[in-house]
Amino acid sequence: MNLKLIQSVLTKNFPHEPTPGQENLIQKFAQFILNEAPNKVFVLKGYAGTGKTSFVRTLVKSLPLLKMRTVLMAPTGRAAKVLHHYSGNQAHTIHRKIYFHSTNKYGVLVSKLRENKHQNTLFIVDEASMVSARSSSNSEIFFEKQDLLSDLISYIYSGKNCQLLLIGDTAQLPPIGLNISPALDLLEIEQSFNLKIHTIELTEVVRQEQDSGILQNATSIRNQIRNARVEMPFFQLDGFSDIVSINGENLEDALQDAYGKHGEENVVIITRSNKRANIFNREIRNRILFREGTIQSGDLMMVVKNNYHWLSEDGEAGFIANGDIIEIQSVNAYKSFFGFEFAEVSIRMVDYPNEPTIDLTLLLDTIMSESPALNREQSNLLFQNIMDDYAHLTTRAARVKAVKENPFFNALQVKFANAMTCHKTQGGQWEVVFVEQGYLTPEMINTEYGRWLYTALTRATQKLYLLNFKAEFFE
Repeated sequence: MNLKLIQSVLTKNFPHEPTPGQENLIQKFAQFILNEAPNKVFVLKGYAGTGKTSFVRTLVKSLPLLKMRTVLMAPTGRAAKVLHHYSGNQAHTIHRKIYFHSTNKYGVLVSKLRENKHQNTLFIVDEASMVSARSSSNSEIFFEKQDLLSDLISYIYSGKNCQLLLIGDTAQLPPIGLNISPALDLLEIEQSFNLKIHTIELTEVVRQEQDSGILQNATSIRNQIRNARVEMPFFQLDGFSDIVSINGENLEDALQDAYGKHGEENVVIITRSNKRANIFNREIRNRILFREGTIQSGDLMMVVKNNYHWLSEDGEAGFIANGDIIEIQSVNAYKSFFGFEFAEVSIRMVDYPNEPTIDLTLLLDTIMSESPALNREQSNLLFQNIMDDYAHLTTRAARVKAVKENPFFNALQVKFANAMTCHKTQGGQWEVVFVEQGYLTPEMINTEYGRWLYTALTRATQKLYLLNFKAEFFE
């Protein structure tokens, strides 16, 4: 192989005439492939609409011609579904691809790295801004903490002639509790993992996207973040039909119209807090969907904590992940045990259409909670109450084993998915998105808010409604 051949193949398979920035990307990536250094990584940063998606499609089509394979991965099931949709190739969650699970002698569920049997393979990780360098949960009892970024890199570079492409947008929200996305922090990657960095950032919105008001406004906010000058006004709506400002009085009609044209699972409201999301979800169920009871068939629910109990590790999903969307097919029974409320249900996994219907137990207490999931205190209470139920077992080890296999201890933690916080939508896309301004004071308008707003706007693919934003937000 030589540089000109690689550039020629990539350019030929690019879906449109490359922009100058994309031509530079093709050249740099060709140099990356030719570089024989064993410990190297390519980091592709880019604004929304600058062609990152087109480049992935190009690689999937081109690399087999250059005697290389590709493996596509993303941090969440929804992000993997988006990646599969636009690439045309199978995409995995990172967890599903690199880990298998076993229990150690203390009853702790341990994620162990699989053996990387791939050769001459480029691992493409999309939505890399979501990849954390540590476990973000503070409520795990039987789960060992893990460093996802470190494990990802260890897995990939243990394979023969395997390489890594990280794709992300530094303007998006970093993982919860962090100020920067570790997988896009070039200095961190270079120093912590001794990897040679090849990188480029795409900033030019491609011609096909220039008529998009969503992307024009997102790019404007992105530039404010880049220049460290996040300030009002944020929005320019004149001449665009895909981005609209509405107030609360018009919300019900707009939602009904969106559900009718696009379907419930293709519409979402993005809020600043779980409290606001709960309010929207309750009102949508009551006034638009006319659903009664705590839950009902047809309800869309979002999983708020990883669950390894209900699925076979050999299935398409492998486990039910934090952020996965499920649809209730039927509610079979309600039960009150151990001081908590449960429902036995049949569900469909929205992001995994090949998974069959699953019968499982839901924990209902998290649905309207203002916290993201059960906190450590609540988890400990549930654990202890179930432990007490096994007092007849003679050893603690036997009691712990029984708790770990108990369906109520393993009940799936969920919230309604018609409205959710921005972090929960990250990595996903919806045809229609409503973004609520929410509570905001002048001192809260900073780079962090800019990232929140930019991430929220870029979840929409067809229509964006700006809900209850004040006049000063608009030019």
